[in-house]
Amino acid sequence: MSSPEMRSAPRLVAPPAPREPVVLSSAYRFRSITLIADYRDTPAAARHTARHVLGEWGLSELADDVELCVSELVGNAIHHAAPDGRRVQLAGERRVVVAFRYWPRSLFVEVSDEDSTPPTLPAGDRVDPSPGSEDALLAEGGRGLFIVQSLADATWWAPVDQGGKSVFCRFDLAEDRGREDDREGTNGG
Repeated sequence: MSSPEMRSAPRLVAPPAPREPVVLSSAYRFRSITLIADYRDTPAAARHTARHVLGEWGLSELADDVELCVSELVGNAIHHAAPDGRRVQLAGERRVVVAFRYWPRSLFVEVSDEDSTPPTLPAGDRVDPSPGSEDALLAEGGRGLFIVQSLADATWWAPVDQGGKSVFCRFDLAEDRGREDDREGTNGG
């Protein structure tokens, strides 16, 4: 039995651990890569990772669309993101994190950067599509996010607790793939 002194001693409480999103632990499969934004080969590394991960997971039919979305989102992070008044130290450079989460019926892609400024789409101005018209030119910004929205089944963004933001896109998978993957999961596959 413990002494009275031990019972009355103040408890030391550790600071709460950073909370990880629930989706990390509940995803069927998860992969991420942290890239240095200012390296010349960062966009190529992100595209290569996307294609490689999808090939490993048997989702090669999505590789072209996902690779293009990753390329656009990483490009935005490289060209537009400025850290929120501080630099997260990883080799003294800005970083971009690309994460892939796969459930039997959905693939999620997340690109995080250190800038909390929301991504923006081009304004919905009227465009005269006739040949030779100056109005036929696309807006200067927002084309990448327009491409991502066109290819993915859903696109959104969220602020990150430690500063910065994440941009997500979801690709819905065929119903029969979900049932096939469920069977593989129950058979140890």
